[in-house]
Amino acid sequence: MTDPIPPAPWSHTVLVAQLPPESSLTLEPSEETRAALARHVGALSVPALKVTLDLAVDRKGTVAVTGRLTGRVVQACVVTLEPMESAIDEAIDVRFGDDSGAHHAPGTEIEFGLESADPPEPIVDGRIDLGAILTEFFSLGVDPYPRKPDAAWQPSEAETGAGAESPFAALAKLRDSGAS
Repeated sequence: MTDPIPPAPWSHTVLVAQLPPESSLTLEPSEETRAALARHVGALSVPALKVTLDLAVDRKGTVAVTGRLTGRVVQACVVTLEPMESAIDEAIDVRFGDDSGAHHAPGTEIEFGLESADPPEPIVDGRIDLGAILTEFFSLGVDPYPRKPDAAWQPSEAETGAGAESPFAALAKLRDSGAS
């Protein structure tokens, strides 16, 4: 049995029926939520995060969400393991729509093309969870391999010393011992 998918570290639910045709929203997650986001992406911390959004609801009930996610994240450099801070700046552009057509029978072929528009995210029980979608945008904005600009890998003395042996030399010994 597989483990259930853990909930997103950030949740901000909006009731679609209560949204005006056009609105703006600014979100700044709490320290606790930023710590959960840091754990979610394997970062040391998220000192700052701010999201500004514009929401527009059309006659069909589709919600267009556009805006910007900005902040700072502290991660360990993949070379030196020293903490380093980097900026995040992600454009947000996502649509939410009725989820009634989102379910397909098992085995039904679904075609996607490069030119076709992405299907909208589902509106579930009349609500959209902006925090869950923003968690995805945040995750995509974090560098998976952060590296300080001046960091360079230096082999250890054991790897470069006079007694250092090539890994291929060990393979050659195995080959030669098997040939006897």
